[in-house]
Amino acid sequence: MQLDKLKDRILDGYDISYEEALLLIKSPLNELRECADEIRKVKCGNKFELCTIINAKSGRCTEDCKYCAQSVHYKTDIDEYDFLGDNEITQSALSNEKAGVDRFSIVTSGRRFNKKDVDKLCVTYRKLNKKCSIDFCGSLGLLEYEDFIKLKNAGMSRYHNNLETSRRFFPYICTTHTYDEKLHTIKEAKKAGLEICSGGIFGLGETMIDRIDMAFTLKEIEVKSVPINILNPIKGTPLEHNEPLSYDEINRSIAIYRFILPNVLLRLAGGRALFYDKGKSAVNSGVNSAISGNMLTTYGIETKDDIDMVRDIGFEVSNE
Repeated sequence: MQLDKLKDRILDGYDISYEEALLLIKSPLNELRECADEIRKVKCGNKFELCTIINAKSGRCTEDCKYCAQSVHYKTDIDEYDFLGDNEITQSALSNEKAGVDRFSIVTSGRRFNKKDVDKLCVTYRKLNKKCSIDFCGSLGLLEYEDFIKLKNAGMSRYHNNLETSRRFFPYICTTHTYDEKLHTIKEAKKAGLEICSGGIFGLGETMIDRIDMAFTLKEIEVKSVPINILNPIKGTPLEHNEPLSYDEINRSIAIYRFILPNVLLRLAGGRALFYDKGKSAVNSGVNSAISGNMLTTYGIETKDDIDMVRDIGFEVSNE
């Protein structure tokens, strides 16, 4: 395959086919990454979007996602607590805004945030929007259309719900909810007028073909932001002994995603603190956004360090 010609066609508006995407698995890695980064530059520009999250309700989740430390099905050493109060969430949002992020997301454990707490959370979003100028997201589980309407009216602009992997591989990762339930949630959020943030985790035991399948599903449902997590095996979970992916395979996967999804915010997320360069090489494979700071139950990278890194690469960041 001539990567330059395929890249040029994509830059002219062509949508890569599934068969062409599969051929990228064997393409020369350095050339693939260079082409992916050029696609990013032309299609998305040099603005780098940084977001942070707050783990606003931790642990005691009834779902059995095999990578997750928050599941009641596994014995892991994490903090467990109920929904945080307005003051703690607001102070975190203000601190992150000062650090230079573009977005702040409230994340809660569990199958779904209950309807009574959704109403409480709407009060929190209204307070946040009065005190902060950044944008707000949420990751609250398998909500329904009426919940999304309330949250959008309260000031949430983007909803996060990861597919995690391909439809084929998903039942090996979770049995307490289905792929179709996730897709339904995403479609209801879109119907309510929210942007969608949805991606997955590399290193669950899936194949490269599974990753490509997920990318085409994300393309079909027209997501705005695609977080790419790298599995950080957590002791006590069923995946604690998974072999880590090589950095070359991670970079190849990211570059292929940019070929398939030329216009999205391709976002480095959890697990990149494990990289020797904190993700700099991955950014150069077509990435243009990241989750900064700590993740849900693992440590991340300081926002200042992320800003320094992406500026060094040549990106523009919000506080420039």
